[in-house]
Order: sequence, then structure tokens, then C-alpha cells
Amino acid sequence: MADPVPKDADHGVDDAAAEGETDGDGDDHGPADGSAHGRDGQGPAGEAQGPEDPPADGGHGTAGNAGDDAEGAQAPGPADGGHGVDGAAGDDREGTAGDGAAAADGRDGATPESSEAEAEIAAQRELRERIEQRKSERGGPIESGAKLSGKAADLLAAVRAVESGDAPGTAFFDAAPAEPRRPAPTAAPTAPVRAPARAPEVSPEIVAAVRAVLARGGAPEALAGQVGEVLGESAADLLADNPWQLLSVPGVRPEQADGFARALLGDECGPADERRTSALVSWLLERAALQGHTAQNASAVRAALAEWKVPDPDEAVQQAVADGAVLVFQEGLAEEEATEPVTVLLGLDRYAMAEESLADGLARLVRTGPADDWEGPELVRATGAHGLVVHTGGEAARAEPVALAARAREIGLRAVVATHSENGTRRLGAEAGAVTVAALLSGAAGPGRDEDGALALDVLVVLDAPQLDVETAAMLVESMPDGSRLVLSGDPAVLGSAGAGRVFGDVMAARVCPQIASRTPDPGPLGELVSGIGVGELAQVPAPDKEIVIVPVRDAGEAVHRTVQLVADSVPRAIGVPAERTQVITVGHGGSAGSRALNAALKQRLNPGPGRFGGFDPGDRVAYAPALGRTLTGTVVSADADGLQLDCEGTRTVVPRERVESAVRHGWALTAHQAAGMRWPAVVVVLPGDAAQVLSRPWVYTAFGRAERHLSVVHGVDQALARAVGEVPGTERATRLRSLLEGLLAPTPRPAP
Repeated sequence: MADPVPKDADHGVDDAAAEGETDGDGDDHGPADGSAHGRDGQGPAGEAQGPEDPPADGGHGTAGNAGDDAEGAQAPGPADGGHGVDGAAGDDREGTAGDGAAAADGRDGATPESSEAEAEIAAQRELRERIEQRKSERGGPIESGAKLSGKAADLLAAVRAVESGDAPGTAFFDAAPAEPRRPAPTAAPTAPVRAPARAPEVSPEIVAAVRAVLARGGAPEALAGQVGEVLGESAADLLADNPWQLLSVPGVRPEQADGFARALLGDECGPADERRTSALVSWLLERAALQGHTAQNASAVRAALAEWKVPDPDEAVQQAVADGAVLVFQEGLAEEEATEPVTVLLGLDRYAMAEESLADGLARLVRTGPADDWEGPELVRATGAHGLVVHTGGEAARAEPVALAARAREIGLRAVVATHSENGTRRLGAEAGAVTVAALLSGAAGPGRDEDGALALDVLVVLDAPQLDVETAAMLVESMPDGSRLVLSGDPAVLGSAGAGRVFGDVMAARVCPQIASRTPDPGPLGELVSGIGVGELAQVPAPDKEIVIVPVRDAGEAVHRTVQLVADSVPRAIGVPAERTQVITVGHGGSAGSRALNAALKQRLNPGPGRFGGFDPGDRVAYAPALGRTLTGTVVSADADGLQLDCEGTRTVVPRERVESAVRHGWALTAHQAAGMRWPAVVVVLPGDAAQVLSRPWVYTAFGRAERHLSVVHGVDQALARAVGEVPGTERATRLRSLLEGLLAPTPRPAP
């Protein structure tokens, strides 16, 4: 396929290219002590040079695997919604916050006012509590380490029999699920209305006790706060009794937990220790969740356990299920094929319960939805007659569901439009009255809740629906009252949510509600280019006004140099878009041309400074992740005893001192997952050579589609870009929502004559 436009189409950028090959970054997993587990590619992010300077020398850092640190290949980093911190920097959780001290002095500051992020955490905690309640209703697990008997002892044989087809797929369960669990609609949750609350802080006493245990085992004491958050009030005792609980801290890897356990337990521990094997099963499923999966094939889990030197993976899975650490599910069972092989899945209870809760809630909306005869466009008519509707389309098509909400208000209904990001809300304009999903759930914006705890609305239009992870979607749907209408609108071609699940895709695939496809195309050369990518074609698109420009590079060092040149000089001069309204997008955080290297070079050119506020200076562009899957872009204003003061889309936000290191990155350069749901007047997409192996059609579609007026592509992947668009449709996520919806809402088959 041809390049989309002629290279350097009069962009005013020097065409010379430095010699040398691109360098990767093995920034895969860091040890718990914060040192580099892999070797950080040290290609020349270098000193930003002026537009007339010769190109930067090619980087010659340690070659690595770009996929190890590419977004989507592993867990998202802290500031793109990940929940790890440096110091246990595994799965691409390497931060850029310097020493992490956000305050101007070293004092523990006063507590800032309740924020939307804290309220969102509280809302997530409520969901966890409901999940735990549902889990307890199913029957609690046996005591960890107890002798297995009865059904638990038979579990391994049942797994084998079901997978081989020698036994029916209901062998795991007390009875076959003959009927949907919710045969009739139920009311919305009746949780009391409550104001946004701060997440409880870990007490200094708990932190001190955990720190002592960590020190005994040779682990970094800086992890004490995280361990306390994850394990709770008894964290120190739990960690001392079961050192592999350290794996529940994001970023810690098995070899680090093994070393910690050996230091604490000595000869008492070994690779077959039940505490170790159960923790490994949970760790593997958490790792899969960070890649979007809500469940994993049992055979894949056993294979992974074998790689971690577990002597008997079958027994390890059996024990984890018996302990209640994981749940077992079946896929592909039909009554007439009850003895045929089926897929046995393992999943963590938090995602399993959230997925089931979401399926129940969506089924409730379908069953209780009104059947009114509305006049107007197809989307309006479908919404009038159904409780759940899916709408698909690109950026220009967003006007259709917004118009639907306006129409609903005209006839006296309470209609709300919700977006994924503040950027998306701003783009709609004040007249749309849009709020973010996070603000709606937390109560920071929107209509509030009624006396039963349900959202006080009749119609909810959710834009950017592909960015909904399963837990957020479950909270949203559980909050909707009976008889209300939900419209899920979005572009199915973009990257999926940063959190676990495939909500939008699964609802579409289940075909349990009307699906309205917009016929409104995105305009101009950019719209034409992105539309072609969506169907697997990287076409050459005329760009008479420099809407699209290709900047060829030969190595990572030149890619960084050209990117700085574009943002600081060429785009403002030739396109008229200032640097503060230009966004850089790259494939991952690591590598010689990843977001860390790019942000370092862009800061040096655009806002040089010593990083006196935990690595940040006033005027720095930042990306702040208040929760998994959410990225707020903003600018550093100042810092005080409360924390780092940010201006995020015109809203003052305070990041507590203790969260700066894990939740804030510099934001001149983002990953495509971070950028999803947002757009900017000008975008520079950086594709160094080591990015070739991780490119996919959804990634390219998402990255290129973030540009409103101008797109520059710093192109060093040769034909890999065209191959990715034409041949790499993206990775499928293992989820259960589709089958759950089909089971709840499938039409009842007629008896055979």
C-alpha cells in the first residue's frame, strides 16, 4: 500500500536522516526494589535541537523488545490508568515523577477537599462490597490449606472430564443453570444516597508494621503503603504468614515474591507451597485482566504455572478454586451436546461478579424498557421503543446521540449525555450539558440520585462506549432505574478499554438490542484516511492544506529529534497550531522513542526546569490517572503541602503527595490507550522501527483518529504500518458478557413438533 501522502509534503522539516538502526526497550518488568529488571534503552532522547540543526545521531542503546513496554502488550502504566507505582515497576509501570515528593516541603500536608477521583474510588468500593456479598451468598470457600474432600477433592477430575468431553459441562456445579438467574426484572439498587467520600487512608501504624515485615524479608520498605492499601488492617500479619501476598501489589513479580518468601520462611517454603501456587494463579489472572481479559482458559493457566516451576499445575488450579481465589466457568455448552468438549475458564471473582451484574442489569433494562412510538430519525425511534440501544459511528456521528438527548428533554424526559473524558465533554460544547461517566457515578456532576439510590434520569446516552470497562459499566447500569433507557454510542474500530472487559463489543455481538449504524462520515482528508484504516486500507489521501504529513526517520534518536522539531517549530509555523494544542502519541512508555524519552526531550525544549515538585515544574504538561482506565490531561500549576496542583481542562485538581509518583506522568507524549476518547487540533504519531511488532489496525485507527486538523506521522516502520492496517485486526479479549447476555435474553426455543 502507498503512503497516505507524499513524504514531508512541504511541511518545512529537514529531510535528512541519520544512519543507524532503531532501538527497543526491554522495559518489561522491574524488580521490587525499583531497579531496572530489564535494561532501559538509553537512546538519545537527548537535547532538543532547533529546526535548522542537523538530525540527531541514531540511538544505539540496548536492543530490546518494544512489545514488552508497548501499551496493550502489558499492563498500562500508572498514568494511563494503571494502578502500580515505581519501585515495583513491573508490567510497564515505570513512572516519571522523579522522587515523588509533590510538596514544596517535606511535611505531611493537610488533607485536600474531597475530589471526583476519591469519590470514584468510594463508588468502586461499594461495587466491591456488593460483589463480596454476592460471593458469600454463593457459599464461602473452604479454609486455605485445609485437606480437600468431597466436591473440592473431585474438582481436578471434573476439570479433566469436562475438557475432554467425558463428562457434561455442568460437572462443576450443583445443578445445571436451566433458567436465567433473573427471570423477572428487579428494582435498581437501593443503596442510600451519599456524598462523595474520601478513600480511607492507611494509618501510620499499619504502614510501620508492614514496613518492618518488608525489611525482614529484604523487600523495599517503600511498598508498605501499597501493601496496606491492598491487604487492609491486618496487612502485616497476613504478609508475615503468607509472603506471596506481596504478589497482590501491582508491579511485583513472582521471582521477587519468591525471594521475599525465602528470606522470611527459610526452608519452610518451596515451589509447591500452596500459598505460592494459589497466589500465582491469582497473579496470572490479574495480569490477564490488565490486558483486557475477564477470564482465561484453564489449560492456559496450567501451562503458565508450569513455566513458573509449579510441580503440579493441576493441583494448583484445584487448590485455588477450592480456596475461593478463583472461580470456574464453562463456555460452549448446549443441551444436545452436553458430553461434547467445552471450554473451562478461570476468572477472578471481582470481574466475574461485575460481568454477571452487568449482564443482569442490561437484561433488566431490556425487559423494563418502555415501548413508545417516537417520531424522528432511526436512532430516536429505536430509543423510544427500547430500553437498550447501540449506536455506532465516528467523531461526526456523535452529534446524533446528542441530538437524541436534546429531543428527549424537549418531551419532558430527564436525559443525560456522558463521555469518557473531560476532553470529550469540552468538544461537545456547553449546550450539550455533558458530564463524564466518572463524575456521573461519583455524584460530582449530573442529576444526582433518587431516594432509592438510582440515578435520577430517564435516558442515558454514553458516548465513547468502547472505553467502558466491565466494572465501570456494571456500576453505571446498576445505578439506572427500571424503565429507563440506555444508549451506548461509540466507534467499534477504536482500541478497547484500558480496564478489563469488552463491554461495547460484547453487547454488539450478543445482538440483544437494536443497533443503529450512523451514515455520517468524518469529513476531510483525515476523515477519509481514518475511515479507510477502519476497513483495512491505508490509502493515499490528497492533503492540499497539509492535513496529513509523513516524516520519515531511520532510528529512534532521529524520531525523538523530529518529534520535538515538529511540536516546537514546524506545526506552529506551517499549520498554525501552537505546541500546547499539539499532542504526541507513541506506542508505549519505554524504548528510545517511547513516551518517557519523548517527554524528557519535549520538556527540555518547551519547559526546561529542575523538576522541583516531585519531578515536575509549573507549566509542565501532565497526564494524571485518578483511576484505572482514566487519563486526565492538564498542566502543573504549583505544589503545596496538599500535593500537586493541576489545571485539567479548566478544572483545578489536587493530586495528593503520596499519589504523585504512581499517578502522574509528563503528558506531552501519550500512548494511544491514554489518548482514546480525546482529540486535539494537531497530533504527531511517532512510529520508531521497534514499534513494528506491536502495531495493529485498532492502534493505528485510534492514534490517527485523535487529530482534528492536522496529523504528522514520524514514520520509521517501513511497510509494517500498511501490514498492521491490512493484516493485524487486533487481539481478541476473553470475556463472558456475550454468552451471559445471550443466556438471559435469548428467545425461548419452541418445542419440536
